[in-house]
Amino acid sequence: MTAITVLSAGVAVLLTPGMSPAKPKAAADWQQVGYDLQSGISGLAVASRSGDTFSALVVRDNKKPGQNRIAKVTYQQGRTPDVTPLAWQGGAEPVDLEALDRVPGTKDEYVAVASRGLAYHLKTTDAGEAVEVLDISPLPAIGHGDDFESFTLTARNGKLAALWADRGAGDRPATLYAAPFSINSYGQSTFGAVSKTAFRTAYPSGDVRHASDIEVTKSGRVLISSASDAGDDGPFDSAVSEAGRLTVADTGKVRLSLAKSPKLLEKFTGHKIEALHCVPGSDLAALGTDDENAGGAVTTARFCD
Repeated sequence: MTAITVLSAGVAVLLTPGMSPAKPKAAADWQQVGYDLQSGISGLAVASRSGDTFSALVVRDNKKPGQNRIAKVTYQQGRTPDVTPLAWQGGAEPVDLEALDRVPGTKDEYVAVASRGLAYHLKTTDAGEAVEVLDISPLPAIGHGDDFESFTLTARNGKLAALWADRGAGDRPATLYAAPFSINSYGQSTFGAVSKTAFRTAYPSGDVRHASDIEVTKSGRVLISSASDAGDDGPFDSAVSEAGRLTVADTGKVRLSLAKSPKLLEKFTGHKIEALHCVPGSDLAALGTDDENAGGAVTTARFCD
């Protein structure tokens, strides 16, 4: 049976039946990008691709002055990734960046989000050695206790939409937020009517963060990574699920549809996935981890369209 709930003007939530399977990802498939607490990946956005090689910007959840906040990672399967830290220009260093996505229709503009809900509109410099802050805006409709780890942008019918989530924890489900999105002539991020709905993962179960990152595929499928975090030394466990669909009408109206039983696509033992992004022009998803004292790692999986 299907149920539809309209939560606010401009956005509706549809619940539909789902499925589930899954095999663990082999540890050998992961490629290290760092080996300490400051070198994990908390968000990732693919910038370019050539064959089986892609370049991505990654953000790190570092909090102290002088620690790296953003870097470029060049990934090719079977080779050690090349990691180049980028400078942060045009504003104070952010605290606890947790998500990143490229602005659709641009090749050098991004939105990064910190855990407490600040959205940073960024532009890479011509030399590619830094990012410049164009604007800082709070996310709308922030709820009490929200702790954000995910944010993504998608383009449909010439319109943009944003989807983001409070991560949830244990018995508290994640809260997904959806809204029309635009950047005005001053470079400010603006949001339309916001809806929210709860999401709870079936796996993992211990010390779980129900939404550690989120992505919308080209066809509108909503993918969500979930992770368990028992502390800086783990153990860690993760999964990626197909949770539903997001559509944007030519009027700009956003509609988020979540499955009653999200489809579990794959389990990943030993890693805490915090970054999930579809590689343009392929069916590959790039996955990044923040494994705390064990650093960070990258792999790919065939989840996208």
